[in-house]
Formats: sequence, structure tokens, C-alpha cells
Amino acid sequence: MSVTEICRAAAEASAAVKRLTTAQKDQVLLDMAAAVERHRDSITKANEQDIGAARAAGVIPTLIDRLTLTDSRMAGLVKAIHKVASLADPVGEVVKGWTRPNGLLVEQVREPLGVIAVIYEARPNVTAEVAALSLKTGNCAVLRGSSMATATNAAIMAALAEAISEHDEVPAAAVQLISDPSRDAAVELMRAKGYVDLLVPRGGPELIASVEQNATVPTVIDGAGNCHTYIDGSADLDIATAVTINAKTSRPSVCNAMETLLVHEDLAESWLPGVLDRLAEAGVEIRGDETVQHVWPKAVAATEEDWGTEYLRLVLAVKVVPDADGAIAHIRRWGTSNAEGIVARDIDVARRFAREVDSGSVFVNTSTRYSDGGEFGYGVEIGVSTQKLHVRGPMGLDALTTVKNVVWGSGQTRTI
Repeated sequence: MSVTEICRAAAEASAAVKRLTTAQKDQVLLDMAAAVERHRDSITKANEQDIGAARAAGVIPTLIDRLTLTDSRMAGLVKAIHKVASLADPVGEVVKGWTRPNGLLVEQVREPLGVIAVIYEARPNVTAEVAALSLKTGNCAVLRGSSMATATNAAIMAALAEAISEHDEVPAAAVQLISDPSRDAAVELMRAKGYVDLLVPRGGPELIASVEQNATVPTVIDGAGNCHTYIDGSADLDIATAVTINAKTSRPSVCNAMETLLVHEDLAESWLPGVLDRLAEAGVEIRGDETVQHVWPKAVAATEEDWGTEYLRLVLAVKVVPDADGAIAHIRRWGTSNAEGIVARDIDVARRFAREVDSGSVFVNTSTRYSDGGEFGYGVEIGVSTQKLHVRGPMGLDALTTVKNVVWGSGQTRTI
């Protein structure tokens, strides 16, 4: 099947998927989780095959980390599907309602979008997670992974398809994987107008640029994560140290890892050298401005490019700023609206930072690493929106629904 034919099949199947009850959808998800667990060995072998090919091709360690399904990540994948099954079904929820003076009852009711398409790079866990989120919300899913994860994605898809085939009420086209990893196939998916109701690209700058240039279907951009943490002069220094180290080192290859540390000038000599020592001991390369180099001479001189770079590895840009205004201005210039953080005891400073920083998520006295659908209670996420319409930040179940106005009357007719 061509990409267009796959999308057409999904659109045709969407009416049947939309009719599924919550109980039916949850049972499918539980069977999907069981199938992934049952096929764990074949999925792991396929993943090892992809990892070997990636290493032979000289793929950077960051992408290999994203590609790798460790035992704990496999267990987490099964757990995530179970979590989605346990969440409240948003479909049919009355978001709000009101009665007009003429007696009309107006309700805003959640319903599925229809067909959700996702283009993603390296991360095979996305295959199962998007399938689970889409089915839970009564949507069909069209998945297009990268060539790097071809074998793993196919193995996961085989397990999901097996589970779906056990339910006559669920069309096989409810979840489909595009096997063609070419750019032409991706562009065809971007232009599947009339069949795809939402496209979410999860990848690097080249993918995002291609979507912005070619897409004729509605999109939500899962963009870069050039995340900052600002340490205010009022910060609790123990918290500042813990948050800084966690935000950079816990998993540097993901989009919610801190890439730039901004430090109030009052802490430049007293606190900063010690935390930079800790980061260096953890293998982090420090690239700092002139003040940073003065207080910590081992720092590499930061260039203009460093402030705008999403490293996704153990490299950190560090800048000393005069105050919160300086931090906010820096983030306004270089931030990507993904996740930004502040450590401060001054509640007025923290509130102003949260209000003025343009980002899908702002973290006060905690790590940007919490910018994650699972950590927000969404089960898993379909991506992290760095735009403002129709959703922002980590995207869970609600983001895969739209609102329909349902108006109840008792024979009213309009006279003007």
C-alpha cells in the first residue's frame, strides 16, 4: 500500500474506532501490553539488530541511546500502555455547559480528531505509545518511524497487530506502520489532506523544517528542547545544586535536559565553582562566558552558537546574568518554548519568571526533566508541543480530542 492508501484506510476505519466503548478500548490496550510482553524476545533481538547497524553506520551516541530498548525501558513500555488503559476516557466528556436565556442548553463535548499521524526518529517506544494514546481517544494511528529503527518498529507493530486482530470490532487499519523510511514517503504523509487530521513530527531541525515547508495537513510541532535553568540570588543552594545536576546529567539525550545554566551574579564566586566541579566530575564539558571562565578557569569559552544549541549530550553552556530580567531576556532570545526552570525562594521573582517566560512548561524549584507526559499524569505523551495552537507542552489524551458544540432545545426557533 502507498502512504496515501494507508491514510485512506485509516480515515475509513476511523468511524468504527470512534464507536468503541471505553471498556472495549481498554481491553484492546491491555491485550496490546500483553502482546508486547509476550514478544519481548523478538522485539529485543530486532532492537539489537538496529543498534548494531546504527553503530556500524557511525550514528552518534545520543541517537543510539534513544534507539536502545533496555530491559527497564521495555518494562516501562508495557507499564505505560497499562497506565493509558487505566486513565479516564476523555471522549464524551462535557467540558462545560450553560443555558441561554431562551432555554437552549449548550454543551462542549470532547470527541476524537480522527486520524493521528506521527513521524518520529530513533525512538521505537513511540510506536506503542502513540498507538495506545490514539486508540484510547478513539483515533486511528498512522506511524512512520526512521530507517534507524526499522526492525524494532516492525517487531513492535507485529505484536500490536496481533492484539488488535483478536477484536473483531477494531479494524486492522486502526494502527498502521509505514514501512517506507524515505523522505518521499514522509512528504506524502505530510500532504495526506482529507485523510490525516493531525500530524506530529518528532525529530530534529531537518524534519521540522520539512514539515513546515511541505505539510498541507494540520500539524503540532514537537520542536527542539534548548532548555534553561536560572539560579536566582535568592535560591536555596542545596536545591540549586541538586536541580542543576539532575537537569543536565540524569539523561542528557532527551529534549527536557538542561542545555544552558543561567546564574545570578551574586552566586558567581560563592556557589558556581562548586557545582561546576560536580558537573565536571560527572563528565560534563562546560562552555562559559567570560565571568564563568574567570571563576572556573577550566571552562571552554562559549560562542554565540553555544547559546542556541540543543546539545543532547554532556555539554553545558553557562552564563552569569545580573538578575532575573537578564535570565528572562536570554531565554526570550534563545529558548525553544519547551521547558524552562528557575530556582528561587523569592516568590515574587519565581512568579514573574513563570508569567513572563514563553514556554510550554515552567519548573519552579525542580528539574526540567519532569517535562514529560508520564510525569504530568498523562500516562505517556504523543509529543511536546512547542507552539500555542491547539495545545502546548506535553500532549496527553486531551490533546488528541477536539470539542464539539452540542445544543439541546425544546422546539425553540430563531426569530432574528
